[in-house]
Amino acid sequence: MAMFEMASAKAILISLLVATATGSSLAGNLNYHSPSARHASLGIDTSLVARRAWKRGNVAYAPSELHFTHGVASGDPHPDSVILWTRVAPANESDASDAAVRGTARLYSHETDKFVKADPNPICVEWTVAKSKCGANATDNVVVARGTAYTTSDIDYTVKVEAKGLQPLTKYYYQFKVCGSEKKSTWGRTKTAPREDDDVSSLSFAVFSCSNFREHPPPARFGSTCPVINVWDKHDWVIHLGDYIYERNDGTGERAAKPAAELFTLHDYRTRHGQYRSDEDLQLLSKNSAWIPTWDDHEFADNGWRDGFTNMNNTEDSFNKNGLQISVDTRKVNAVRAYFEWMPLRQVDLDDGLRIWRSFKMGKLLDLIILDTRNYDRSVTSVKWNQNYIDKVKDDPSRTLMGARQESWFYRSLSESKDRGAKWRIVGNQVIFSRINDNGISANLDIYNGYVANRNRTLEHMYENNIGNNIFLAGDSHQNWVSDLAWRGVKDYDGTTGAGAIGVEFAGTAVSSKGQRGPIEPTAGDSARGNIARNPELMWQEGYYRGYFTLRVTPDKAEAKFFGSPSVATRNAWDLSLANFTVVADENHLERPIGGGKAESGALRFGEIEHTNVTLNTETKKWEVVGFENMHIGK
Repeated sequence: MAMFEMASAKAILISLLVATATGSSLAGNLNYHSPSARHASLGIDTSLVARRAWKRGNVAYAPSELHFTHGVASGDPHPDSVILWTRVAPANESDASDAAVRGTARLYSHETDKFVKADPNPICVEWTVAKSKCGANATDNVVVARGTAYTTSDIDYTVKVEAKGLQPLTKYYYQFKVCGSEKKSTWGRTKTAPREDDDVSSLSFAVFSCSNFREHPPPARFGSTCPVINVWDKHDWVIHLGDYIYERNDGTGERAAKPAAELFTLHDYRTRHGQYRSDEDLQLLSKNSAWIPTWDDHEFADNGWRDGFTNMNNTEDSFNKNGLQISVDTRKVNAVRAYFEWMPLRQVDLDDGLRIWRSFKMGKLLDLIILDTRNYDRSVTSVKWNQNYIDKVKDDPSRTLMGARQESWFYRSLSESKDRGAKWRIVGNQVIFSRINDNGISANLDIYNGYVANRNRTLEHMYENNIGNNIFLAGDSHQNWVSDLAWRGVKDYDGTTGAGAIGVEFAGTAVSSKGQRGPIEPTAGDSARGNIARNPELMWQEGYYRGYFTLRVTPDKAEAKFFGSPSVATRNAWDLSLANFTVVADENHLERPIGGGKAESGALRFGEIEHTNVTLNTETKKWEVVGFENMHIGK
């Protein structure tokens, strides 16, 4: 009997030690901190998760039962660290539990019985960062960082860690492995940022947005653009400007949305993220490049603002009819948690769960400032039925796209960037900053057109503080727009020379979501020519092609190259050069002649459009004249 009691006591002691060690490793997974570990109700209590290891009959998953279901990814590069991501789970499907967002005391409360019982088997994962792909199997001198983390169903079996102690502006390889086994993920490749005082000769980005999984059949899915970006492989980092997923329920057959419903619950959003990340080309782009992502509206719901969306607002009637008895706030909580679980980005402020706006000081060359012009304290936007009201109040000085706190941070970031001597300021927006008019009225009140005072405050800050070399980026519109940034009516601006501008804007089309309907001529061409005629600072406009652009920045100039796919109805390797633009340092406008005087499609101020259809096959590296009847399936 004494021997049995001694053995039992020893077993309990071992369990406690294992649980303590597990709790420590759980805390190493950043997704347990989402969105805030500083408040008891705003983060997952890892001690509760660790207590599951004490349960009688607990049987851990065997390595053979686990799989790296959705590849690997990395993001938010710092000079000495980068975020690494993967998912290791017994199944591809997301866990149906909503324990991570359930609680009557506060949103994000996790201290419930169901949460404690949600998963009795924390999964142990080891991660390695090395100078080459053979690092984990070679001597330790090529392994530069390693660690251990646990994951559970509470965070949908995702793993997100910060690999520290890295060298600046350096390429690394990384891999995950189930502890104590040979079950490994694929190798990923990432790159750190330069130190803020480093002299940097050149940095480059691939920029895209609006990636609708469901508008083309397998194997296209993300369209042909992602595989083309993968083939080029000439960028340092990827910037995704939002609408990474879409919340709608549409599509049929193999390309039907999962779940087959509009997104409201945590499980809904997790499932949709999982469907998108099942795309092989997205996985390839994610494993080969570090991402700097931000969200737009469709990661939540269409045309979101502080208190609602297009088809849902904070009223009892909407709660019952539109929200399936899920409130606007709870829907946002579900969307935010799923996004942070599934995307390789840092939690910027553990005291502010909705904050995604952040900046990257990349040597003396540039500051990359990522904004949230969609979900962070945004004043009411155009949600279809209130268009006349928004048109009346669009000049109201109290209206803001960013909220007062973010606006102040943004203007301070611009000033600090100039004061520290950064040559360029790259500003990532969701929506178009430039004024876009249609026959004398604002064409779209969901962009800065509906928040005129916010745009004017931004322009005033740049002009009055003599902050130049500004390059604004945008997505959202599913069309290409390239403009000089000018405060017309307040500051003198010469559209012929560009004199008087304070920067430029490169707003890119969608990577796959539908844009301007064809045929390319005259329908799409007439639309572009009308936009150019009505907007003096708009220099190129094009809406037919789906695609992306690259941005290469040096101390002397910035070059943007826009590419399109002749069709996203099938997965193909064709890459069509649409237009190229240069901004000379300290000129603060697009170099003349605009685009070298020629573009493939759309309308170009002071230039010509020549539809050559001369397209590069990125697999064979051969140029051919290629044409497709349809850009999208059935269109």
